[in-house]
Amino acid sequence: MKMRKLRDSLFTFAAVSAVILILACLTTILGTIISKGIGAINWQILTQEPKGSFYTGGAGGIANAIVGSLYIGFGATTLALLAGLPCVLYLRCWAHGTRLAAVIRGLMDVLWGIPSIVFGAFGFTIMIWLGIRASLLAGIITVALFELPIIIRSIDEVVRMIPRELDETAYALGSTRFETARKVIMKQALPGIVLGTLLAFGRGIGDAASVLFTAGYTDHIPSSIMDPTATLPLAIFFQLGTPFEEVHQRAYAAALILVVMVLTVSVVSRLISARLNRYSVK
Repeated sequence: MKMRKLRDSLFTFAAVSAVILILACLTTILGTIISKGIGAINWQILTQEPKGSFYTGGAGGIANAIVGSLYIGFGATTLALLAGLPCVLYLRCWAHGTRLAAVIRGLMDVLWGIPSIVFGAFGFTIMIWLGIRASLLAGIITVALFELPIIIRSIDEVVRMIPRELDETAYALGSTRFETARKVIMKQALPGIVLGTLLAFGRGIGDAASVLFTAGYTDHIPSSIMDPTATLPLAIFFQLGTPFEEVHQRAYAAALILVVMVLTVSVVSRLISARLNRYSVK
């Protein structure tokens, strides 16, 4: 009995210590970003493009990076969802219980663990092969490949929790596999679809390595899908590379904006998922 209590106390101590450590790291990161970046946030930095002397402490803002991140995030997430959702439905309604389904899920797990810089290098190779220069289009395609396994595996885990009895009932009533996938599975998996999509969007707008070679960088908001575009992670990287303290503060301001965007997406996804989950069959 004493040994059991000792093990329980040790496990409780380890769990509480881990939570405290995680919260301390999160608090330190957020505190550093807020303390160094909040003073540099103003209307100018949010709405203006960089001026000629921006990287030496002159006037201008990071509107180009904010808009570029949103362009790439929305474009890549839409493309990844259009490719990933049919794959998830195929795994559920056509390949359920087969070896092919296990292989696909294993490959998606491997792709999820691959560093984003590898996706960037792959995208750069495809750009050279197709003769495409660094552009918004290349960035969207590369980030979509990066987001694809995230969307597939996160939605697939939710879909696998849906009772198989719903499929069997739909088939018994005369529904085809396509009708079952569209009218039954998608409706039940809607909270997971929303959560997985917004999770991938948050990862996409916050990644720098996958767009380093593909999206390029510019001080202007792109007017065409073939124009290069800036992103917030790269804006932070380039601003921290200058020797000017005022530019460093703007880099932390950009980091704070990016954190707020990602946290907003995370909170909204949780709220929407919780609301939609009330209508799902358990």
